[in-house]
Amino acid sequence: MPRLVVISNRVALPDENGAPAPGGLAVAIADTMQERDGLWFGWSGEVSDSPPPPTTIDHGQMKYVLTDLRTSDFHEYYNGFANRVLWPILHYRVDLAEFSEADFGGYQRVNEFFAERLSPLLEADDIIWVHDYHLIPLAQALRVRGHANRIGFFLHIPMPPPDFLTTLPHHAELIGALADYNLVGFQTDNDASNFARYLTRVLGAATPDGRHYHLGAQHFRVGVFPVGIDTEGFHRLAQASTPSAGAAELGESLAGRTLIVGIDRLDYSKGIVNRLDGYERFLEKYPDWHGRITYLQISPATRQDIPEYADIDAAVSAKVGHINGRFGAVSWSPVRYVSRNHQREDIAMVLRLARVGLVTPLRDGMNLVAKEFVAAQDPADPGVLVLSQFAGAAAELDAALIVNPHDRDAVADAIEVALRMPLEERCRRHEEMYAVLEANHIRYWGLNFLDALVRPGRGPTWLPSWSMTY
Repeated sequence: MPRLVVISNRVALPDENGAPAPGGLAVAIADTMQERDGLWFGWSGEVSDSPPPPTTIDHGQMKYVLTDLRTSDFHEYYNGFANRVLWPILHYRVDLAEFSEADFGGYQRVNEFFAERLSPLLEADDIIWVHDYHLIPLAQALRVRGHANRIGFFLHIPMPPPDFLTTLPHHAELIGALADYNLVGFQTDNDASNFARYLTRVLGAATPDGRHYHLGAQHFRVGVFPVGIDTEGFHRLAQASTPSAGAAELGESLAGRTLIVGIDRLDYSKGIVNRLDGYERFLEKYPDWHGRITYLQISPATRQDIPEYADIDAAVSAKVGHINGRFGAVSWSPVRYVSRNHQREDIAMVLRLARVGLVTPLRDGMNLVAKEFVAAQDPADPGVLVLSQFAGAAAELDAALIVNPHDRDAVADAIEVALRMPLEERCRRHEEMYAVLEANHIRYWGLNFLDALVRPGRGPTWLPSWSMTY
């Protein structure tokens, strides 16, 4: 069987017991690697002025190959172009993009550097799977070096409409580089449709069937492959956390109050300030709930070297202080805000104990927290998911309470509906969503993507009916 070569910005190393690192990608790779040899290549997380040769870590059938980056390359590639240009534009926030030719040059240079270091490690029949917006031009760099392997690309974050993409300087050069892949995969039908419109209307690509595209000498396919989770595994983790000391401590601190929870990386795309606006409106409209509920927001800080992330940190902290100052009492704080990382077991426990899960990003490729909230619940007494219509997960989890996160009254009303929803309805909605999660387990995502990459004439065989390839 051909070897699988995975390339991502960072490599998720297994723990000391050999278990895959937390996260969808690591679990998917672990499942797809059960019957084949593989190599996972990416950045080590270290920077140096003169990067040494890559480090190889052997673990069973998998080799993990890590390379350092030059300091200047890291700042231009990662902090610069990837996260101050591509991230905001692909999340529909053109107003936050700050482009410089130097950063774009650094982004291209790191992709060439990855290709240069990866090239000697490749074998002729390797299947290559490239992940996310950091590495859009990588296939092009590998093709120039003579590699004719089948190469697939998966974008984990949104793909906006052509009007947004064309605001990106060098958009035709960059987005057009995706044509060097054999398969380009997206989270949702909407993302794939946006890309298809860019291909045909801006780049002039031809398509005989809306799935296969021709652009110059390149022939490639576009598909939809929504990322799932290890549903039963996360359910067991949450269930096992219930009798823990942490759960008892949290329950005691709530003093009988109903728990509302939001868990997000601290990022402007997650809509945390808008969510707090909606919660403030809920407290205004439904004063009978004062003192009876507690909203816990967990948002670990990331990318702190980037000014926009310092701004969102300050804005969230200020909003939390405002709400607590306005509505709080000596014995009750309406909002608890925690900005540090927690163990996966602790997150599962918090999700299990919550009656309402608030997942209201302004734009998100998928959002696995929404799926984990559903998986964590007690099916005999489940909580209610309030979900943004702009999260990729909304295409699957339509039994959630779907809201527009920009509409503070809609968020407020959804919280109130969730809190008073009768048990029978909560169970019905949870059962429907849990079934969807089981049908799109994370292992099917990896297997289906690779099947479509290796056998381009075949459609997906594992995806549910709500997901289609273009």
